[in-house]
Amino acid sequence: MTDFDLNEINRLLTTTKQVRKRLNLERSVPNELLLECIEIAGHAPVGGNLERNRWIIVTDPELKNEIAKTYRSVGLPYLQASGGARSDSRTAKVIDSSIYLIENMHKVPAMVIPLRLDRPPVGEDDAGSVAGYFGSVLPSVWSFQLAARARGLGSAWTTFHLAHEDAIAELLGIPSSVTQCALLPVAFYKGDSFSPAPRKKASEITYLNQWKHSLL
Repeated sequence: MTDFDLNEINRLLTTTKQVRKRLNLERSVPNELLLECIEIAGHAPVGGNLERNRWIIVTDPELKNEIAKTYRSVGLPYLQASGGARSDSRTAKVIDSSIYLIENMHKVPAMVIPLRLDRPPVGEDDAGSVAGYFGSVLPSVWSFQLAARARGLGSAWTTFHLAHEDAIAELLGIPSSVTQCALLPVAFYKGDSFSPAPRKKASEITYLNQWKHSLL
């Protein structure tokens, strides 16, 4: 038994999407609302229960412009090349909305950058070390996005700026010992609510005990 409304929980979990074209670029987002989302995100699981995650909220127009230029210099060539290589309608739609976001990134009300107070393991053969490192960050980012969605805010997980992480770090005064993990454009979303995206059934992508052994 549970005291949660599972219908509402399921609706939140299945309708929290990458929001690009439906970000409201004209409406500001209160910092207090973003702090509420970060407060919720702080309760996500982290390795060793160590609170080493940090966040930067960027709202200054000049800083956003500089970050957007860097973001565009990496993202636009990549997506234009991808558009020619993959032409199915579903992929084309994602690429189109991603290009829209790139072209309007400087207009988003807030850029939220999740950070960690150290650097990821480099040159190690242990995949578990890398998985553990980012596994202490990603749950909190997803919790942030869920909390934002529940408050009428849209967001999108993006990483194009990381190709120039050092330049962004210098721009924002981030120490070289700190890792930027993503960049979330955040805004109130426009239009009606979201419906679940089409996905394969769990029974099609889940195996029992051995690879490709169906549960059914």
